[in-house]
Amino acid sequence: MKGTVIIIGPAHPLRGGLATFDQRLATEFLDQGYDCTLYSFSLQYPSFLFPGTTQYSTDPAPSRLKIVTCINSINPFNWLKTGRALKKMKPDTIVVRFWLPLMGPALGTILRIVKKNRHTRIIAITDNIKPHEKRPGDTAFTRYFLRSCNAFITMSEKVMKDLRTFEKDKPARQVLHPLYDNFGEPISKEEARDTLRRKMGLPTGSTDKIVLFFGFIRKYKGLDILLTAMSDQRIRNSGIRLLIAGEFYEEEKPYREQIEQTGIGSELILATEFIPDNDVRYYICAADVIIQPYRNATQSGVTPLAYHFERPMIVSNVGGLPALVPHEKAGLVAEPEPTAIADAILRFFELGENYFIPHLRREKEKYSWPKLLETIEQLSTIQDSGGTGKDK
Repeated sequence: MKGTVIIIGPAHPLRGGLATFDQRLATEFLDQGYDCTLYSFSLQYPSFLFPGTTQYSTDPAPSRLKIVTCINSINPFNWLKTGRALKKMKPDTIVVRFWLPLMGPALGTILRIVKKNRHTRIIAITDNIKPHEKRPGDTAFTRYFLRSCNAFITMSEKVMKDLRTFEKDKPARQVLHPLYDNFGEPISKEEARDTLRRKMGLPTGSTDKIVLFFGFIRKYKGLDILLTAMSDQRIRNSGIRLLIAGEFYEEEKPYREQIEQTGIGSELILATEFIPDNDVRYYICAADVIIQPYRNATQSGVTPLAYHFERPMIVSNVGGLPALVPHEKAGLVAEPEPTAIADAILRFFELGENYFIPHLRREKEKYSWPKLLETIEQLSTIQDSGGTGKDK
């Protein structure tokens, strides 16, 4: 056995991209000879702060993984208990996910207690440093968490820059978000659309031109921009349809009103509920292109998903997205405004899907779970006084 690793972050029965990532990383540690356990949340968000319908998955638990459901994000007595238990266990490495300042007090307290064992090395995978949607206390909570860690991994240059506004000297590395390769193998577009018709009752025609918006619907993701772009007469004349697959994480009514006002309802295919893991590949493979019209972004879990299934992308020219999707190679980059998005959609269908596939296949080779694990191993052995660094 190489060593003991604890991953602190969401895991089954919690759902969503963070849980999927943590479980895939745990599998990689096991495959490479580590003893790895996931420590997840008994209470991740109070119900009044959670925007979706449920925080929990109906999928079966991963068979190989040991998941301890114990962290209560709002109970300080729980933080003390969990910290003491992990301190006593003395794992060699803790890999902790940080995506929201709200988690700073709980995680920062737990990790401060663990560090008193003078053995465990704490590596934070920081998905965001500055949140998409700001709240009081963000800066203080983030600083409190970051000071409890020994080293950091970011998955975009934007997050690395944000990190360095808080932590200028601690070791940090930038790696690409590994491929989500745990949703099954790619299938043909024809099979995917047929399954969506039969299983989900969605009107996905075999010859339709389909643009896919995938994932939770939140303001910063720019679905309203995309809906305006879809009302562009050039788009409507081209017979292009938009498939929206994902649950509303904010008020649905404004979007419904926008659809009604623009009259584009017949060009939309709506699957606005949580997409179970077993169904993800049908939505991705049914699309001609996946679109991310975000107003702001660090990185996106949709990007490695698209790479795995070899689907071209259209992304906004914001945050880390342009670096992840080379323009007119793996996809197209456009400004986050309706005319530019409409232009990019039309440009995609002008070039054709096959133009992008060779570039996608070359680019996806950079997205590696062993590379992420290797970086964690490196950060587990270097001293706390190191500077910056990148692994791309």
